[in-house]
Amino acid sequence: MRFSYGLPAHRVDLGDEFLAPGALGELAQAAEAAGFDAVYTTEHPFPVDRWLAHGGHHALDPLVALAFAAAATTRICIHTNLFVPAYRNPFLAAKGLATLDVLSGGRLIVGVGAGYLEGEFDALGADFALRNDYLDEALAAMSAAWTGESVTFEGSGYRAEGNTMLPAPLQRPRPPIWIGGNSHRAIRRAVASADGWCPFPAPAGMASHTRTAPMASIDDLVSALAYAQTYAEEVARTEPLTVCFVPEGLSMADGPVDEGRVIASIEELAAVGVDWVTVALPGDTRPAQLAAIERFASVVLAAVRHPDTTQRA
Repeated sequence: MRFSYGLPAHRVDLGDEFLAPGALGELAQAAEAAGFDAVYTTEHPFPVDRWLAHGGHHALDPLVALAFAAAATTRICIHTNLFVPAYRNPFLAAKGLATLDVLSGGRLIVGVGAGYLEGEFDALGADFALRNDYLDEALAAMSAAWTGESVTFEGSGYRAEGNTMLPAPLQRPRPPIWIGGNSHRAIRRAVASADGWCPFPAPAGMASHTRTAPMASIDDLVSALAYAQTYAEEVARTEPLTVCFVPEGLSMADGPVDEGRVIASIEELAAVGVDWVTVALPGDTRPAQLAAIERFASVVLAAVRHPDTTQRA
């Protein structure tokens, strides 16, 4: 199992702690030293006020934030979780992502999603109703640009008639692409066009709000994985599909970590084929986040990576 730590780049309300010079780099260094495999950020460039008033959040620009994390580290991967291509021209997106991959030494994981916040689409001039179609198109456009060769491509409101983008990503033929979302369409997209799939726990109410399929239990995940396997056989995919999920025992509301539950959940997820987990840790200050990183590593990472030599909390 591999682990991606969520940088608190959404805590713009705590700018003195997390937006100060060197703050994200310090946390990324700590995650790297603790044995995490990646650090991630989310994306919300211009969220609507009514969503913010009901638990929504701001976020730093993901590519800029991850560039700071990459510059402060040497090994750990940098992970967009999730980047929404529909918010921008896909060739501009490809350029930013390729630049980040090159300057980080080939450490980028491109997690992408269709998006769900309609008012944000409206503000950015993006077509919410066609967001899934645009994501499919953007994946094709970005992959073409990343070849580093001349591209001819007709898109929705844009056209390349012999254009070349350099530098190409350091990872070839492209950085790994992980598709977010729980729906069958998201699963098919991951199987047919990507390297990984990253669903997320979503009770019925949350699933409706985030415009995806419910996923309320491990049984739901197992069923979805079976669907992915069936579809892989239909399209003759032979490469393994990376699967990333969120373990139980972590609170989305900055609550304490239930370490025993996290460990048990990770073991259960590994048993059904999950390769990666994303981890958001509590702490409203840098020292608190640093302590949470160290604690998670000493208890949870140690237990699941060296179960015969570590006593569980």
